[in-house]
Amino acid sequence: MTELTVCEQSSSACAAGMLADKDADSLREAITQNLDCADVAGTTSRLLLRGDDAQRPLITAQLDACLIACRDARDQCGRHAAHREHCRICSTAAERAATACEGLLSALRR
Repeated sequence: MTELTVCEQSSSACAAGMLADKDADSLREAITQNLDCADVAGTTSRLLLRGDDAQRPLITAQLDACLIACRDARDQCGRHAAHREHCRICSTAAERAATACEGLLSALRR
């Protein structure tokens, strides 16, 4: 899923940008959240690529986890978006990925 791949990449890039920041120590929580989001979004994307109906419970649980990770990254980066372009990009990508996860979860739970 494209939204998850973009989220994975932008979260990783944002974490790298924050690590390079002179205030990196104060951004520790946001950096960790971005790395978690990148990992979860990437894993979710790969599960969706190879999943089938037999994997529905696993995929549903993974989408729930991805939704949480994306919302957390969106919120964390949203706090820094006014001063850091990579945070604005990450926050937007995380929001789109969260919306995609919500849509898939809704379809799976019908």
